[in-house]
Parts: sequence; structure tokens; C-alpha cells
Amino acid sequence: MSNLLDSNGHPIDDGQGQTLTDHLSELRDRLIKSAYGILAMMVVAWNFREKVLESIVAPVQQYLPNGKLIFLSPTDMFMAHIKITAMLGIIFSCPIWLYQLWKFISPGLYAHEKKYSVAFIGSGVGLFLLGSGFCYFLVLPAALKFLLQEFGSSVGQAMLTLEEYLSFFVTMILVFGAAFEMPLIIVLLGLFGIVDQKFLREKRRYAIVILAIVAAIVTPPDLLSMLMLLVPLMVLYEISILIVGLLGRRKAPEDSRI
Repeated sequence: MSNLLDSNGHPIDDGQGQTLTDHLSELRDRLIKSAYGILAMMVVAWNFREKVLESIVAPVQQYLPNGKLIFLSPTDMFMAHIKITAMLGIIFSCPIWLYQLWKFISPGLYAHEKKYSVAFIGSGVGLFLLGSGFCYFLVLPAALKFLLQEFGSSVGQAMLTLEEYLSFFVTMILVFGAAFEMPLIIVLLGLFGIVDQKFLREKRRYAIVILAIVAAIVTPPDLLSMLMLLVPLMVLYEISILIVGLLGRRKAPEDSRI
């Protein structure tokens, strides 16, 4: 019988496994370490906040009077810098909190599956950045043009506040980044044996409906933005099916969980 260790290096019984209290304690430790990572990256990101703010405003400038957002409170600009720094902290610390997630779930994997740690973290970072970049370069310009130019431009002038636009921007960037992590979640479910390639194929129609509902909820209230999230998610779902099938064929029946 192999000796298992928890996050503090204490042995646990691999026959009974960790208790619920052990899991909750482990989860708390991982969340705390992730929070420390985010805070550390926020300190670094504080030095880039002005340049990032200029990039954030760029997609909407052409629709604004003098190309500038307005703010109504003396504290609005300061809070904008805090929000930008927090967003950058989450993005920059992506490898840190993905590593903590992997350390939390890896005890439940087979020995030969634990070698995927680098692939897990690298794929997670890449997918998050891909989703955020897809939103910034494609979705936001299209959504802003549709919402601010196609409707009401002949009878009104957009007067957006810094707080409202920044909240919209940060939400969109983080939502798309998180949504693009879907293949990673599905592959993890496959590694744990919760889903397999056959199951994912059979439930494809239900998955598309669920993805459509999610896309409709998290995007602005227009069909274009919804489709621009739904289509890549459907593609990523199909890629997930292929990866789960590939990993399933590579599983060695004689391996045991350690």
C-alpha cells in the first residue's frame, strides 16, 4: 500500500482516501495560494495600467465624442485603474492558479496521467489567452459597431461612462477567456472516467443547446455576439471529443491510482 501525502506533507490512508474535511482544507490552501499569486501579479501589472487603459478604450473611441469616455465621480478613474490591475492580475497569474488546480486534482489521477501536468497548464494558459484575444480583436469591435453604430446613431450620440464601459470590457474579456477553457474541463472529466468519446458524441445535441444558452447569457443582448461565442465553443467541443478519444485509447488498464 503506497503512502499518500496531503498538501502539508501528512500521510493519509490510501485505502479510505481523504475525508471531506481534508479535501476542503486542501481546496482552501490552493485558493489562498492562487489569491497570493493574483495579488503578486497585480503589483506587477500596476506599472502597465496606463498603457492597458489606452488599449481598452481603443475599440470604442470612434463612437465617442472626442474619442473619450466620461466619468461622473472623482473616484471613478482611480477605481478604473484598480479594475484594470485586477483583470491583469488574473490573466498574468493564469499559470499559477492553473498549477494550483492541477495539484488539487492530480491525486485522483492514474500514475501515467500525472505526466500531463505541463500540457494541462500550458493548454490552460493558451486557451485563456486565445479566448481573451478572440474577444478583444474580433468580438468587441463587432459588438460595439452593432450596438453603437447600427442602432440609434442617426438620432443619438453615445456618451459612455468609464465605469460602465470598463465593467462591460472586463466582463467580456474574462468570460471569453474562461469559456475557452471548456476543452480542458472536458478532458479532465475524461481522465477521471466521468465521460468518454461515445458519451460526448451521443450528447452532442444537448451540449449545443447548453452552449447556446450560456452564450446568450454571458454575451451582450445581440445575436452577433452570441454566435461569435457559440461557434468557437462548438469547434472546441468537437476538438475535446477527439482528445478524449485519443487519451482513452492510451489508458493502460494495469495502471493504478496513487
